[in-house]
Amino acid sequence: MPSAPDTATDPETEGSGGRTQTNGEPRGTARAEAAAGPPETGARRVTAGVRLHGPRTALAALSGVALVVSFPPYGVWPLSLLAVAALSLLTHGRSARQGAWLGFALGFPFFLGLLKWLHVIGWDAVIGLSLLQALFFVPLGAGLAATSRLPAWPLWAACLWVAEEWARGRVPLGGFPWGRLAFANTSSPFTPLAALGGAPLVTFAVALTGALLGWAAFAAHRYRAQRAPRPAGPLPALAATGLAAAVALAGYAVPVPTAAADTVRIAVVQGNVQQPGMDFLGRPMLILNNHVEATLDLAEDVREGRTEQPDLVIWPENASDLDPYRHREAGAAIDRAARAVGVPILVGALVDHPSEEGFVENQGIVWDPRTGPGASYTKQHPVPFGEYVPFRDQLSPFISRLNRVSRDFYPGEGPGVLDVGPARLGDVICFEVAYDGIVRDTVNAGARALVIQTNNATYGHTGQPEQQLAMSELRAVEHGRAVVTAAPSGISAVVAPDGTVQQRTEEFTQDVLTADLPLRDGRTVADRVGAGPEWGFAAVGLFAWAVAGLRGRRGRSGAEAAA
Repeated sequence: MPSAPDTATDPETEGSGGRTQTNGEPRGTARAEAAAGPPETGARRVTAGVRLHGPRTALAALSGVALVVSFPPYGVWPLSLLAVAALSLLTHGRSARQGAWLGFALGFPFFLGLLKWLHVIGWDAVIGLSLLQALFFVPLGAGLAATSRLPAWPLWAACLWVAEEWARGRVPLGGFPWGRLAFANTSSPFTPLAALGGAPLVTFAVALTGALLGWAAFAAHRYRAQRAPRPAGPLPALAATGLAAAVALAGYAVPVPTAAADTVRIAVVQGNVQQPGMDFLGRPMLILNNHVEATLDLAEDVREGRTEQPDLVIWPENASDLDPYRHREAGAAIDRAARAVGVPILVGALVDHPSEEGFVENQGIVWDPRTGPGASYTKQHPVPFGEYVPFRDQLSPFISRLNRVSRDFYPGEGPGVLDVGPARLGDVICFEVAYDGIVRDTVNAGARALVIQTNNATYGHTGQPEQQLAMSELRAVEHGRAVVTAAPSGISAVVAPDGTVQQRTEEFTQDVLTADLPLRDGRTVADRVGAGPEWGFAAVGLFAWAVAGLRGRRGRSGAEAAA
């Protein structure tokens, strides 16, 4: 944890409204002393700036690394509090320009470490996406610096963290919500708050606690630095620490609804893939046959009495690597598996678009053992540059790697609520689990449990599957629903409505999970309030920033008039 900044300004301090002191003396005194001495040269200003920015930049970067470690696969969630506290301290009393730089200095190493799993595509992809995401921390840092001059600044700081995630989860190209503070706190005291206000409320509470810890450190530093005959006591530091503890423990007072109306027996099939990386598909029918064979083995175990008959079977995303509607061999293989096990299978498949030539749909299909394919869900949010290429004609001549995405995925419409045997399940495909609205709409449309069909084979043994599983844990609490994650290469898992992982597979193994899945009808407060908390927190943070800016301008105008 960096030490709290003193009240001394530096040559670049701006927007203080004439209230900042220089080395503890009023600005007018400092101006008079400066007039009596030699004028400060540009070289001296640059040197002073380097002395300021060097240590602060290093501490911000180190805080970004600490924030990485708070996320899976490491999962040291308290470091997320320390990272927030550090950025609050580093930006406190700084100019907007300095705050912006410190925000970027934390954000860039954070995303480099968090998204390093993209190196299987190329380190240029890691660097490019990390740079783009870190740019959202530039206004965050500037806003933290500006609002640090307002009363109750930890509150405005927490709202600004939510505003940063609100923007980053929406733009560009639909946004990329990876790396939200909430996703580092899926097994922490803050987690139950998701049932009240979703991931945004968890982020707000984490950021508020971190900022309060920063306030406590700042107040303690000022208390130790006082030289007055009767210095103020340590009450501000103790009060801030007490408030931080209260916010952190508030989650324990939130009841997470878990009571199930009934249960359904499920089997989750992880068929495995040929190899990790970009070429995980191997030869055609290989992945499909793996899932068929694992399902046939399950059917044999049921006949021999080694396991209980499931009510339905869940296959992962891309379990069928060929369109089962157009490739007779693929459809026949799925039919064979469904008839053998005797219950419906939720099949993940790539399907040629019926009317848009050259497009493909990423679907979850209910495959009945008697009637074959029935209802389906099409992924609503294809991944840019992974499942479709924006500006393909303009970019492809310069980036040949984009040609590996030979066909663009066509987005579906509406939530994926499907009747699979006796269960009404909500299908969410892969990265869609990171988007609040998609999951919430699925629950509000009637899903009694959630299924995350995913394919992480490209990113096996990189930490990405653990990061995505953590999102499933948070969604379970947020919506009071059991969540099943099905992946061809792992991690497949069964998550209870309270967010605990009851079963999980190892990566790159063939496995079958069986469980009694609780089905719930009730909705949480988070389901009812929707995106309201996120918009509210973001609006408050931006309003506080605007107020700080206006106060700064008025202060500067008053100082100029007095001079």
